[in-house]
Amino acid sequence: MAQQDGAEATGGTGTGYREVTLTRTSLGHYTARNARGGEIRLAAGDDDSFTPVELLLAAIAGCSAVDVDHITSRRAEPEAFDVQVSGVKASTPESGNHMSDLEVTFTLRFPEGEDGDRARAALPRAVEQSRDRLCTVSRTVQLGTPITMRAADLPGTDG
Repeated sequence: MAQQDGAEATGGTGTGYREVTLTRTSLGHYTARNARGGEIRLAAGDDDSFTPVELLLAAIAGCSAVDVDHITSRRAEPEAFDVQVSGVKASTPESGNHMSDLEVTFTLRFPEGEDGDRARAALPRAVEQSRDRLCTVSRTVQLGTPITMRAADLPGTDG
């Protein structure tokens, strides 16, 4: 995929262009690589690799976790920080395969005392801000952003 004109290439967390490359390692098994050299295995669900749907759920959890963590940790370091994302894989004639009933649950524990109280008080608003404004992943899913898919023209093929 070519970088869009005017898009800032960051490879990180700032604004701008993003790209992940997926390479087939064997039938139904792949490795995704980011611009910083990170890799993650994914597969169709026949081994311990993440499936694409699980990666979507992990992306929602991770994106929101980063938001909530940055907001609440300014007040107190959490003693426990877990995020669970669940949903139902569904299929309808109108919509095809998709996920429905997505739910994100934050379970955080902060220390006793004034700082912990401030972090606990900030938690509901932090979750709300992530859902409504901050988390790029869940916002993209909620907004239903169109995706363009195409087959690249390769030399020696009739595509």
